[in-house]
Amino acid sequence: QVQFVESGGGLVQPGGSLRLSCTASGFAFNFYAMTWYRQTPTLERELVAQISSSGFSTNYADSVKGRFTISRENAKNTVYLQMNDLNVEDTAVYFCNAQRSFTSSPTFSSWGQGTRVTVSS
Repeated sequence: QVQFVESGGGLVQPGGSLRLSCTASGFAFNFYAMTWYRQTPTLERELVAQISSSGFSTNYADSVKGRFTISRENAKNTVYLQMNDLNVEDTAVYFCNAQRSFTSSPTFSSWGQGTRVTVSS
């Protein structure tokens, strides 16, 4: 059974930082690219950052470039998202999923519960 468990969200002031984690199970983690997504009540799910299976390649949404860094630790089946210089527009629930390549759709239909990030003064 494929599972994603996201954690690390919280309330932070503008300009602050958070580090999100997503631990996956039920599939061969090290063979998949991983993607962080975010969603708000008014916006569809948005791609935030991607990392290749090896970790050598990354891709970011323009809105987070230079502020967010994605990384992974294959030995722990975990992908991270370091978020710096947060602003109110980053407020969302963050999810992760796996995919075969950066241009593929999410491979698995199951999603975790997400982790909520709230940026507010």
